[in-house]
Amino acid sequence: MELAISFLMLLVLSSHLDAQASPPDESKLIALENAWNLAQLQHDSKALDQLVGDRFVYTDYDGTVMNKAQFLADIRNPSYKTSLMTNENMRVFLYTDAAVVIGTYHAKGTADGKAFDHTGRFTDTWILHQNQWQCVASHTNLLQK
Repeated sequence: MELAISFLMLLVLSSHLDAQASPPDESKLIALENAWNLAQLQHDSKALDQLVGDRFVYTDYDGTVMNKAQFLADIRNPSYKTSLMTNENMRVFLYTDAAVVIGTYHAKGTADGKAFDHTGRFTDTWILHQNQWQCVASHTNLLQK
């Protein structure tokens, strides 16, 4: 778990070095989205706890709505085993002290012993709180195959 937190910090720091490709906050948010995926792969709820706000709300592709505590408990669930979690086509829309990140995701693994292979879209809403980006809302939906 500490490896994911270290990796998260490395991603955030390295995003500052890649500022030529996009504005610093855009690069940082893309790095945070990628760190989120790594934390999910490793069931690292401590790393995700740092990424999501206290009043975080998550709406899953099946309509399930979770608060922060429920979301983190779901991440710790050992019956959910992800072997692949990637994002593509991410776009960042910056506002004053807020941002919306959209993109597509691909997740593979098993849940409760049943295989899944999901491709979908996500929308994450981030706020800049005390000079730190925190995701306050996330929504996913599946794409037709």
